[in-house]
Amino acid sequence: QPQLWESGGGSADAGGSLTLSCAFSAFDSHCMGWFRQAPGKEREEVASIDSDGSTTYAESVKDRFTIFRNNDKRTLDLQMNRLKPEDTATYICAAIPWRSKCPTSERWLQNDLGSWGQGTQVAVSS
Repeated sequence: QPQLWESGGGSADAGGSLTLSCAFSAFDSHCMGWFRQAPGKEREEVASIDSDGSTTYAESVKDRFTIFRNNDKRTLDLQMNRLKPEDTATYICAAIPWRSKCPTSERWLQNDLGSWGQGTQVAVSS
């Protein structure tokens, strides 16, 4: 079973920036994404990237977050800018090694597809 390890979480002020990284034991060009779960809330997709580099973002993070493969580090990174208090959550890396194109977030979550990391915490203060 492929393993994923997230890092880069921490605290930031509103308007600040953080970069999250996901090291994947079977890193390759395939479907990968970032999800988050805030206290008392359901898990939601933040962003995903297909094998061809196509990206999808949640409306709440568009124009603020960027998902990309860092091929030198062999990690999946999430650059988060202009952070808001509502971004506070545990951020979880996910991968579906057998898929080149990511499914919808609904199918991804409902079918618990692929591999999931342990999560890294992000806290944004007002």
